Amino acid sequence: MNHHKPEIATTDSRIVYRNRWMTVREDKIVRADGQPGIYGVVEKRDFAAIVAVQEGQVWLVEQFRYPVGRRFWEFPQGSWEDTDVDPLTLARAELREETGLTAQTMIHAGRLFEAYGYSSQAFDLFYATGLNQGERELDAEEQGLIARPFAIAELETMIAEGAIMDVTTVAAFGMLRLKGLI
Repeated sequence: MNHHKPEIATTDSRIVYRNRWMTVREDKIVRADGQPGIYGVVEKRDFAAIVAVQEGQVWLVEQFRYPVGRRFWEFPQGSWEDTDVDPLTLARAELREETGLTAQTMIHAGRLFEAYGYSSQAFDLFYATGLNQGERELDAEEQGLIARPFAIAELETMIAEGAIMDVTTVAAFGMLRLKGLI
């Protein structure tokens, strides 16, 4: 029987900060070579990112991102802080809230970690087609959010030139391109 030590063992864990959106914990660890250390982990609920495409255009939203103090264009994305919900239900709700769109077809195109060097958060990626426009339902945190379609070629240029800096949007575009969906 193979009994090998884990690469990293957790010897203690404590929550150092918590609000309704995130928990930050500090873990005491022991590495495989016996050296002790600490690890800070940000826990946030998983989220959904939605790439809504119609007639060669893709929907983006622009909003102010407080931690970096700037507005950016990105794919619609979000989570529900207080409720566990399946990813498809979340994706449909976030798309409607941010853009007013409903989609006849939602394809689950992948699941990725947001920043697994310091966070356990992941997101499910959905490809939405058969779009119908309705009313938006913005949250308080989304005041000033703008939603509009862009030509896919323009999206590519925005990514290549650094106008889009959201890792979720860039990764989602790359995933859908590799799968031949966009």
